[in-house]
Amino acid sequence: MNWKLISFTLLIILVFNNGILAQNNAEREEWFKDLGFGMFIHWSFDSQLGVVISHSMAGASDDYLNRFVYELPKSFNPNEFNPDNWASLAKLAGMKYVVFTAKHHSGFCMWNTKTTSFNVMNTPFGRDIVKEVVDAFRKQNIAIGLYFSPEDFNLLYENKIPIGRLQHPLHYPENNKALMQLDQSQIKELLTNYGKIDVLFFDGPAAGLKELAWKLQPNIVVTRGEMNTPEQELPSVVLMEPWEACFTMGTDWQYKPTNDPHKTGTKIINMLIETRAKGGNLLLNIGPKPNGEIQIEQETLLREIALWNFVNSESIYGVRPFLNEEENQYWFTKAKSENSIYVYVQGGENWPFGKRKNFVFESLQWTDNTRVEILGNNSKLIEYRENADISIQIAHSDLGLVVSAVNGQRLYTNYKWPNPVVLKITNAIILDSKVEMDVTGKDQIDGMK
Repeated sequence: MNWKLISFTLLIILVFNNGILAQNNAEREEWFKDLGFGMFIHWSFDSQLGVVISHSMAGASDDYLNRFVYELPKSFNPNEFNPDNWASLAKLAGMKYVVFTAKHHSGFCMWNTKTTSFNVMNTPFGRDIVKEVVDAFRKQNIAIGLYFSPEDFNLLYENKIPIGRLQHPLHYPENNKALMQLDQSQIKELLTNYGKIDVLFFDGPAAGLKELAWKLQPNIVVTRGEMNTPEQELPSVVLMEPWEACFTMGTDWQYKPTNDPHKTGTKIINMLIETRAKGGNLLLNIGPKPNGEIQIEQETLLREIALWNFVNSESIYGVRPFLNEEENQYWFTKAKSENSIYVYVQGGENWPFGKRKNFVFESLQWTDNTRVEILGNNSKLIEYRENADISIQIAHSDLGLVVSAVNGQRLYTNYKWPNPVVLKITNAIILDSKVEMDVTGKDQIDGMK
């Protein structure tokens, strides 16, 4: 009997079971990359104050902390909370997964936990918000994700440890036995009592916790703590490994009642396009009001995004980066399962309704089977215009693939749709390098009117 081999095998099994070799399942990472667009929700009991979520505890006086921990939860009663409304709006906007703040840094738990009295059940509301959110989004077939902070300011406060973010050895669970035990108990509750959880976002040290998560639910995808998750910025280049960009609509993650200018819908749609062109997912945040309603500014933006996604969703899901993610100010993605490329063209003043526009795509070449269409538009008729030729024309040139098309779909009453238009190009040849412009090609383009 080969005892060395048996010992080595047992060692491998032991190491794997202890989580040292644990990681995201590769197939599940591919599934995650297909999702493309998700809803982040930052909400906790301190939304009543419109204060930065959790962080106001850091550096606070004992008086402030005492009132924050013991008095503020007594007035949390979101009587307009309706997670079905949240989920329906997310579905309409094209969001394929949700990430909800089950526990932020304050340590306040938004579920019925047995680990601490600092939780939503000890408020006038007295309902398990995590369960209601999970149930509502699951009904809409939206993948379920939870945000969890391994840091816990309430535990630090109770143990007279200075409150801050990773500024003291005892801020780290691996150095703080009580904190690690609390976190592990809470992860066990979240991953045992609420069915299948698809995504877990650890906002803080994840060692000893993500391994437990994979043990409890092997198909869970850990985002922050395991992959790149930039906040409020996008990488400058394509990243082939899975990644997720997290953005606010305004300046804060939580509800902020004052001085909070929001991004435009066009800005957010362009962020979604650039994120997908570079291979990532966009996790777009909402900060519900203290009464549980979505802010009207954020609802309005989500509905603008919903219209764009209703027309162009094919170009967002199940796509991967193209050879050149951006060319001459056009972003590109490529369908994963067919020979189709999507090109995002700025609308608004750059391409008004009813106007013909000519394009040259240097990375592509025409074949007899090449087809071009505008997503959502059949390019046959344009409203109120008799005998208008709005057909799509394509041609071969030394420049690349030449396309001439009319922006002909009326989406707003005044014909002014400010957001990008998407071209779908199928069965084109993809070139490895860009071709220099020459006179012959220029003449061809000029002739397409």
